[in-house]
Amino acid sequence: MWLYIAIAMNLWGQFLLLSDAAQLAVFGGGFWVLAGFCGLMERRRNKGRNLARLERVGFMPWTTLFVLFAVIGGGMLAMSLPVVLGNL
Repeated sequence: MWLYIAIAMNLWGQFLLLSDAAQLAVFGGGFWVLAGFCGLMERRRNKGRNLARLERVGFMPWTTLFVLFAVIGGGMLAMSLPVVLGNL
């Protein structure tokens, strides 16, 4: 248990020591992962199930969330790209 906590704290410390551009790139990648999840859930919802049954539970705007997360993540990655590529 303590080993996992020590590893997590070490990863957090390394993240804090990254440059601003690298942190922005990490968060941008995270937003793209969320966008991929939203795209997957939208595809699963449209797979040919009974729409009346699905709408009884409520509506989740997966496409809107996908576009929102993809644009935010792409913007973050685009802003961090020159610094990250310059350090390679």
